[in-house]
Amino acid sequence: MLFARPLAELIAELEKLPGVGPKSAQRLAYHLLKATDAEANRLADVIRAAKEKLRFCARCQNISEKELCDICQDARRDRSTLCVIAEPRDIAAIERINEFRGQYHVLHGLMSPMDGIGPEQLRVKDLLHRFSDHEIQEVILATNPTIEGDATALYLAKLIKPLGITVTRLAHGMPVGGELDYADSATLLSALEYRREM
Repeated sequence: MLFARPLAELIAELEKLPGVGPKSAQRLAYHLLKATDAEANRLADVIRAAKEKLRFCARCQNISEKELCDICQDARRDRSTLCVIAEPRDIAAIERINEFRGQYHVLHGLMSPMDGIGPEQLRVKDLLHRFSDHEIQEVILATNPTIEGDATALYLAKLIKPLGITVTRLAHGMPVGGELDYADSATLLSALEYRREM
C-alpha cells in the first residue's frame, strides 16, 4: 500500500466528490491531516449539520432549511414564470444577474441514457404537478447547452407545450467579448440559429 489505510480511505472518499481527481484528493487529504483537531472537527460538524438540517423545498426542490425555500416564500416573486434548471447551484447563477423575478424548479440532474438517467430519476413528476394550479404561463428551460441539457429541454418542451403554456429556452451562442475565429463550429452554428433583429 502506498498510504496508511485511514489515509487511503480518506483519499478514496474525497475522490468521490465531483471534480476531484486522484491528485486533488491526495492534496486535500494531506491538507486535512495538517489541520488542527479543532479545524478538522469543525469541518466534520458542519458537514454533519448540513446533512441533518437541509432538505429539498417541497415546491421547487431547491435546498432549504424549511419546508419552502426563501424564493418560494417570497410573495414578490412572479408566479406566472417558472425557470427549470438542472441543479440547485444554477439558481445562484441566475439570481446573480438580478433580472429574473419568477420561480424555479430544480430537476436534480439531466437525462443521460448512457448513465441510466431518464425522466424517472429526475424531478419531472414534481414539475408537472406544479401546472395543476394554472398560475404558470411561461416555462423557461435553462438547462446547459450540452447533449444532455438539450435532450432534457426537448423532452420537457414536448410535455409542457400541450398544456397551453409558453415554453422558451435560454439562447446560446457567442459569449460577450468572444472572437469569431476562436469559436468552435457548434457555438457559431448556435449563434447564427438564435440571432435576433437589431
